[in-house]
Amino acid sequence: MTWRPQYRCSKFRHVFGKAATKENCFDGVPITRSVQDNNFCAVNPRFLAVITECGGGGAFLVFMFLHQTEVLVSGHRGNVLDIKWNPFNDYCIASCSEDTTVKVWEIPPHGVMKNLTVPWKDLQGHSRRVSLVEWHPTANNILFSTGYDYQVMIWNLDSPEQVIKNPVRTITQHSDVVLSSQPHARTGRSGWWSRAPETCCRYRARSRRPRGNCKTHKASKVLVLGNMKMLVTTGTSRWNERQIALWDQEDLSVPLLAENLDGSSGVLFPFYDPDTHMLYLAGKGDGNIRYYEISSEKPYIHYLTDYRSLLPQKGMAAMPKRGLDVSSCEVFRFYKLVTIKSLIEPVSMIVPRRSESYQEDIYPMTASNRPALTAEEWLGGIDKGPVLMSLKPGSQLPESHSEMKGLANSTDTRRSQSRPGMLPLAYIQDRPETKDAKEAAGRADDDRTSLTNGEDFALCSPPKTENEQNGLQTEELSQLREELDELRKQHAVLQTQLAERDALITTLVSRSRRLSECWDEEDSKNVMK
Repeated sequence: MTWRPQYRCSKFRHVFGKAATKENCFDGVPITRSVQDNNFCAVNPRFLAVITECGGGGAFLVFMFLHQTEVLVSGHRGNVLDIKWNPFNDYCIASCSEDTTVKVWEIPPHGVMKNLTVPWKDLQGHSRRVSLVEWHPTANNILFSTGYDYQVMIWNLDSPEQVIKNPVRTITQHSDVVLSSQPHARTGRSGWWSRAPETCCRYRARSRRPRGNCKTHKASKVLVLGNMKMLVTTGTSRWNERQIALWDQEDLSVPLLAENLDGSSGVLFPFYDPDTHMLYLAGKGDGNIRYYEISSEKPYIHYLTDYRSLLPQKGMAAMPKRGLDVSSCEVFRFYKLVTIKSLIEPVSMIVPRRSESYQEDIYPMTASNRPALTAEEWLGGIDKGPVLMSLKPGSQLPESHSEMKGLANSTDTRRSQSRPGMLPLAYIQDRPETKDAKEAAGRADDDRTSLTNGEDFALCSPPKTENEQNGLQTEELSQLREELDELRKQHAVLQTQLAERDALITTLVSRSRRLSECWDEEDSKNVMK
């Protein structure tokens, strides 16, 4: 019998959480007091959106990382229950509300001076309040929604209408409220967990056929581990202990593994990183975040450690991998809602490394912000995996100008059809120009910088990421330090000159006193004579 060690080697064994400083937190945010078991916030590399408490309808705030400004989106007539950013458009966000509608908004790149009240798309199909929205991870402009009418609806946002009343698919297999949803990153198959009673159904979303159900686990949240062919659910056991369970995607009758955690009552929010195979568990009302490593062999789930804090969280949002700081070996970042202090606190998960260079072993190819399919292709039965990208600085390849022009033309045409009074971009570009205008356009093209990540920053400089903003702040601080050193040197020189002048004045005063004394003595001698 050979001896084997009881510990497991892992490069993520010593991952630790680091909370942001007070200067990098968002303070004074009126976080919603809703009791819905959602995250209440969403984040991407440019914006942070948070559902807020307000009267006279529902609203949420959008914070811009670069401009340090905020936009209030207040078009719903009921409380907003969930918000999600479009994974392929950082300026597009979907929201659902108690007013039975789902709305899709476009955030202006440079901000606005007033509240946003008119959505880009208004989806009207549910008969009761809508509790969850979810974007398709690989197909463009495909949106899922579910509500208290026990229906899951699939919407195609490529439709030219501004108000869409008929979804392309409707799933009606659930007999109670759907508590959680998670589409598969490749096939679009979705895991939906409902309360009827605690039944999980995994669908082929296009065919609307359930793939299985289970009744042995009281779950509230579900995650699809696409690259592992498994499901992870969090909920409670029969004895009301918080529990995590692992399931085979093809057999949902019995879990592969079920592990009790503690006796708290808060809902566990699971977050999964498919690049590092790390699973994060953050409990509602807890101050700690547990994280595990998932493997395809028994015992499947390996506990690493946990991040502890005294501030309880109401909700969490995870930054996409393309928004992380790779120079500090950051592998995950949360945005934590702290209701008792009206605070949003970023928490970074960092792999301790001495070198500040790019670490390829902890940053494999990850999902990019480019769609792999159009909505028509996915609805037609085509499946594709996500378009991958490297996080190494400078490794992103620019898109061709023809692709960018076609994308801009299609986007502006769609917007002009859904918004009367807006002209398509192609019409503006095809207008006859004068000689001076052509020369000015030629000079602008000569001075224009190249495309980076498919965007022309000379035409429209969108907000940079938080990491770039921090880099700019570091450069400004270094410049201010240099200026301060120069001022200190000048101050020292001035002090030396003032001291020399004071000494000269003192010498002159003493000499004048001596001269006056000599004159007084001579005057007295003359008087005596």
